[in-house]
Amino acid sequence: MLVCPLIAASILVYKESKFEGIKELLKKTLNYRKINPKIWYLPIFLLMPAIMLLSYLVMRFMGKPLPEPHISVLAIPLFFVMFFIAAVFEEAGWMGYAADPMQHRWGASGAGILMGSIWGMWHLAGWHFQTHHTATWTAGQFISTVALRIIIFWLYNNTGKSVFAAVLFHDMMNVSEFLFPNYGSHYDPVITGVITAILAAVVTFLWGPRTLARFRYSGQNIRLPY
Repeated sequence: MLVCPLIAASILVYKESKFEGIKELLKKTLNYRKINPKIWYLPIFLLMPAIMLLSYLVMRFMGKPLPEPHISVLAIPLFFVMFFIAAVFEEAGWMGYAADPMQHRWGASGAGILMGSIWGMWHLAGWHFQTHHTATWTAGQFISTVALRIIIFWLYNNTGKSVFAAVLFHDMMNVSEFLFPNYGSHYDPVITGVITAILAAVVTFLWGPRTLARFRYSGQNIRLPY
């Protein structure tokens, strides 16, 4: 399923621009030089670990049973590469192809909510039926997924519309979840979903729902060329 966004985008791009369009889509997705200003690498790499750490601390505070962390350090680079490839397949379609037309029509936060909802429903069968999670677990994961897509739009619009920024953040989402004790076995998406939803709401308030790129307390605003 993870290859479907790229396949769908490639088919649509091919109809418009043939193989040259597909080449440009992949080039845009892997363009690591586009991330500017470089300060945005901090939330790209650190935001998800911080969310998962806070989730862990909240679960500890609530007295939920948690095993001692037992993750091989050598496994982390393997996870990073594996999830990076998966993120490229997904974000080439979501952010590389669909993001700009959607936010041009519905604004950045509206596009994030809509795309996040589609993204969540895309995974719904796997969460609930294939892995037999409860309805509560699935609902929490769905909320987290929508909130994370809003955050991805925020990062995308503040890094010069860098699809690579979305790829890296998506990668860190999956790596951070697998690093949660142990290999994600005790991860609670309800707690993480609440934390992530609050963060998405704060981001929307501070940077504005229309673009997610106009910081409320700064005189400098970013104009988005659609």
